[in-house]
Amino acid sequence: MTLTPSDTSTTVDLDMVIEDAADLDLAFTEEVPTADDPSSRAAARDSDGVGFTRDEFAALLSKYDYNFKPGDVVKGTVFAMEPKGAMIDIGAKTAAFMPMPEVSINRVEALSDVLQPGEVREFFIMSEENEDGQLSLSIRRIEYQRAWERVRQLQKEDATIYSEVFATNRGGALVRVEGLRGFIPGSHISTRKPKEDLVADFLPLKFLEVDEERNRLVLSHRRALVERKMNRLEVGEVVIGTVRGIKPYGAFIDIGGVSGLLHISEISHEHIETPHTVLNVNDQMKVMIIDLDAERGRISLSTKALEPEPGDMLTDPAKVFEKAEEMAARYKQMLLEQAEENEPMGVTLD
Repeated sequence: MTLTPSDTSTTVDLDMVIEDAADLDLAFTEEVPTADDPSSRAAARDSDGVGFTRDEFAALLSKYDYNFKPGDVVKGTVFAMEPKGAMIDIGAKTAAFMPMPEVSINRVEALSDVLQPGEVREFFIMSEENEDGQLSLSIRRIEYQRAWERVRQLQKEDATIYSEVFATNRGGALVRVEGLRGFIPGSHISTRKPKEDLVADFLPLKFLEVDEERNRLVLSHRRALVERKMNRLEVGEVVIGTVRGIKPYGAFIDIGGVSGLLHISEISHEHIETPHTVLNVNDQMKVMIIDLDAERGRISLSTKALEPEPGDMLTDPAKVFEKAEEMAARYKQMLLEQAEENEPMGVTLD
């Protein structure tokens, strides 16, 4: 019996079909293999003739097996700019997002100040994928890390930098160094200006503390000025200074814009109860430099070494002023003789 799809008027008796099929000689030369029979699979081809090996193929696939982790730095392409950030293609299954605050270590008004569509650059992965499979990126973190590396290097070199004061507070002044926020303690600001008037001034600065873990960047204006002054000063030199402050332990003398300490023990050969009995603020005097400590940013001064007679600073300070250069010359000669006496004797070999 022959059935055609178009023979819709024919009613098929299922039992008749089964009986007719039983009468057919359905003889097979071999058994139909099962799915797990190795002989049913296509014969493996010789891979020697293929353009790359299996290892090379696996390596090729691994290139596209992305495994992004927080802390990684990856290259990406800017392909969309939005009000709250930028969409970045880093090859992940979903475009990554960089929020506006993460665009730069510096304050920026608009994304276009830092990024342009199509730009390729490095990005820092901040977090795992969210529920939508999206990663969060940052440029600021990369700049932050590199800024600390830079200031550590500058500190190691004992470099003098220039930075603009952008704010002041009760403790001192605030500046930015390589984009990082730095602090200048009030005790390390050497200027006659009121502290509030320093805003927008560029100051020479030296590093006091660089601590990334504690996020502490402390600088000194005084050290930078002292170093600059020290380059033109030498021990034994007499300079004219002005008394700017008096403390129980001594007086601070302004010598050409930097402050030196005249310790109470260096005022006179005679015993002094307090510097106030000898000195007054705004007194002009001659002092001799007895030590230059660039590391600590300190200049140590003496008038005791300039006394023609012990006690002259108490009884006749004008005489000390008049004879200062003469006494300083004697002091230098004394230092020279002491140095010669301390030199080791030459040894002659037979």
